[in-house]
Amino acid sequence: MVCLSGGKDSYTLLQILLNLQQNGTMNFYLIVVNLDQKQRGFLAHILPAYLKNLGVEYQIVEENTYSIVKEKIQAGKTTCPLCSRLRRGILYRTATKVGKNKIALGHHRDDILQTLLLNMFYGGKLKGMPPKLMSDDGKHVVIRPLAYCKEKDIKRFSTAKAFPIIPCHLCDSQPNLQRQVIGDMLRAWDKHYPGRLKSMFRAIKNVLPSHLSDIHLLILKGPIIIITF
Repeated sequence: MVCLSGGKDSYTLLQILLNLQQNGTMNFYLIVVNLDQKQRGFLAHILPAYLKNLGVEYQIVEENTYSIVKEKIQAGKTTCPLCSRLRRGILYRTATKVGKNKIALGHHRDDILQTLLLNMFYGGKLKGMPPKLMSDDGKHVVIRPLAYCKEKDIKRFSTAKAFPIIPCHLCDSQPNLQRQVIGDMLRAWDKHYPGRLKSMFRAIKNVLPSHLSDIHLLILKGPIIIITF
């Protein structure tokens, strides 16, 4: 089940999976799902027309999560966490309904690095987004086929393909988002320190738990004393 939001990343994801389906050695069937969250000004006609032209099976799921988010989140607060949880639940439910056990999302390398730093800076966790993740109930596998792709390459590909981009009025209307700040920092690093992001991404593929400080992962002989101030 390919989740298509109308952004550059999900369009690229769909295009690559269609090419792989037609020209690769893997045998798989896909259905495209878009969640219409009833955002104000959402251009609801664009995706059906685009997908009909491609000749792929698709389903538009209509859920008014926009109103829920606007009602629950105070003005000036970040809407993304609640919006993401609502979307995730609906997509899992939809995958079960359409009989698909794989859910393909359009997160790329830069999204994964942003999530890693967000969790470190604001959540106190060393946690990112893996290319493949089993759902908590074991019924679905979330896959991120663009996990090793750079955002700037996706942007160039999207521009070349002239995808009909649909903006998100929840995310785009929020200035100074933590994710946006982290994204700007990573882009500045990429510009001034070429290779830094590549090294960071290589690091999360080369983890040494024994050299971190999670006591649940340490192999210990005898008691341990931890002093805090």
